[in-house]
Amino acid sequence: MNSPKKQQILPETASAGAGEVLSGLVPAAMQPVLAQLDAFSGRLSNAMLALSEQSMDSREANLSFQAGQLLKRNSYAFYHLAAKELETAFSNDIQVLLCTGKLASACAGGDDQDLSLVSYEEMDKKLTFSRISRTIELDNAEQYAALNMRLSHVLGRDTLSIAQNPFRPDIVLQALYNAWCQFEPEENTHELILPLLSADILFDLAPVLYELNLVLVGKGILPDLQESYRIRQNLVKKTRPASPGRENCQPDSSGNSLGLQQKLDRYFSGGRSAAPPGVYAASGQDHAAPQLQSYAQPATGYQSSASPAQSAFFQHLAGLQHSLKLHQLMAEAKDILRLSQIREYFPEMASSGVEKHTVDLLAQVFDHVFRNSAIPQPVKELISVLQVPVLKAALIDQGFFFKEQHPARRLIDLLSRYSPTLDQSKGQDDPLFQAMQKNVQRISKEFNEEIALFDEVVTDLENFIAKQETAEAEALQTPIQHALLKEKIKQASMTANNEVALRIGTGEVVAFVEAFLENRWIKVLTLAYSVQEEKPHAVEDALRTMDDLIWSVKPKITLQERQELLNRLPAILARLNKWLSLIKWQDEDRVRFFAELAECHASIVRAPLELSPDKQLELAVEAAQQAAERRLQKRAEAEKKAAQQVSEDDDESSRQVHQLERGIWINYIPVTGQESIRVRLAWVSPMRSLYIFTSSQKEKSFSIPVTELEQAFREQRAQVLNLDKVMNQALLEALETMPESTPDTVAPVADDQVASAA
Repeated sequence: MNSPKKQQILPETASAGAGEVLSGLVPAAMQPVLAQLDAFSGRLSNAMLALSEQSMDSREANLSFQAGQLLKRNSYAFYHLAAKELETAFSNDIQVLLCTGKLASACAGGDDQDLSLVSYEEMDKKLTFSRISRTIELDNAEQYAALNMRLSHVLGRDTLSIAQNPFRPDIVLQALYNAWCQFEPEENTHELILPLLSADILFDLAPVLYELNLVLVGKGILPDLQESYRIRQNLVKKTRPASPGRENCQPDSSGNSLGLQQKLDRYFSGGRSAAPPGVYAASGQDHAAPQLQSYAQPATGYQSSASPAQSAFFQHLAGLQHSLKLHQLMAEAKDILRLSQIREYFPEMASSGVEKHTVDLLAQVFDHVFRNSAIPQPVKELISVLQVPVLKAALIDQGFFFKEQHPARRLIDLLSRYSPTLDQSKGQDDPLFQAMQKNVQRISKEFNEEIALFDEVVTDLENFIAKQETAEAEALQTPIQHALLKEKIKQASMTANNEVALRIGTGEVVAFVEAFLENRWIKVLTLAYSVQEEKPHAVEDALRTMDDLIWSVKPKITLQERQELLNRLPAILARLNKWLSLIKWQDEDRVRFFAELAECHASIVRAPLELSPDKQLELAVEAAQQAAERRLQKRAEAEKKAAQQVSEDDDESSRQVHQLERGIWINYIPVTGQESIRVRLAWVSPMRSLYIFTSSQKEKSFSIPVTELEQAFREQRAQVLNLDKVMNQALLEALETMPESTPDTVAPVADDQVASAA
């Protein structure tokens, strides 16, 4: 009989207040986590798309591509799912840690299963998480050691291991995995995401651990740990984002001026730095409320009205949005009515404070969007209708400027990115334009204070676009199959050239056979490699025939070697003729080659058997000299070809073409003098040798070889349309010209609060 398992009893907590202290850590941990979720989802999406490009398995490539596109289009939904799962995971594990007088397995919800009942997939997942967790734990060993000591002190225990820490890496990994399973029900993608949750894609846990230690120090829990376990603020400044949603703001291309996040901070804070995160927690104040509030808006140094929707200015905007006169002006005006013009109707309102700076900045942003020549006029008119609703959204949610994935910004980006897809010949009858118009009208009519309406509209529009892209992908299957076949033959040709080059590179192959191998047998090998999947023995036979041919024309000094040649020659010639017939080489050159081959074989057989040592040495030196000359000649040709290839690779146009991604639009002139057309990159071959494009008339597609596309960029006949993240670009451009706000509009941060955070 098996002995029963020993029941582990968790010790009592140090005090009744331990639960309150530990529960208060959840919002403190969530603040730096939420600050990095957008960037994490972007990295995860890019990793999936990269996997689809690299995978040799068509099923895996398709799954990862679809999953990457889904995440890219719906990152805001994944953001909320991941936030909910992480908060729940932290809270549940804290409850396990707080259990008193109960079985540890009961606190964990009976999760202690017999290993024989655990599936292989579950074990594989646990092993993967364990490997990733170990890396993260080692990178943050000191921070975890300090946090474990403080948690054990709160609980009244001697020690606390990393496996008991509620904020350990495997808790984060499992929560993100659960969020993905909810986000994408397709089970086949669940196994794909496991290896992608690596330390370089996952968000940084150092800011989380810093914030937790800072909160506990603020409550007087082991404030004087050894210096080696202290979490220094200057270390975290290098690793943590300043506030939620701002990690996606990239520095501008010059690399010298401040990035978008810093520019926004300076603009809204009158040139002063924003309040550092964690000041409320470190000063011992009630930090739960401000941290929970930061889930929705950044913890910057400026403050707006507690209820923007109640202000007189906001109410005026609500009336303006529903004004029939405004809609008529927008419909009948020859030029788009801009927010910078609309604000002239209310000069006495929004004359100071955050409202003024929000209006000023957003007006400049829309002006930059409207100046983008790549966006068609009908779409600009739709965007103009959104100006007042987007202004209201920016006043309600300060995160609008800082969060690249804010739904109101995503709507503008979505309309801009897919604007060239509209079929100009159909005008307003184009189904995509009607879908855009319907959703814009919904925002115009229904939006008041619910930001979620933007999210619903974006999701609806993305679903419509996804259906169109699916239909387009199905229509492209035939040209893609043709392109794959061409590339397969090209790959086979490259391999064939390499095999021949290896054999003739020594310079010891007689000249006419060398020319035959380069001009004819490469085609034979190309054919063999192209049918390798269906006929795996074809390559082996073609290579053996080539090697036998090379052997047959080498000198045969002994009688035994000549007899072997005579015995093997019929089979060699038969295989040669079979392969040459397959490539349909039937002209006079074939007859001439076999005549030369027969003469060569005859000369080998008729050569004198007995040669004096001097004659053997003379022939050997002559052969070596000829081989050396041929090697030098081939090396010079190879070096010249390599130098030419390096020059082409260094060409800026070549690099630009190599960086093109699916979905990007370019302005393309097929031949100099013809009219330009706007085309979208729909597919790139695995070797990036062929690019398939579609136009706004989606039933039409055409392919362009890489060399031809590079030449088009070189001759300025092809230019990329600037339609990616137009709101981000517009913000950067607007902030370059906007004056910083004055200090009197900023809510000051107390110096003692800043000092207490250090």
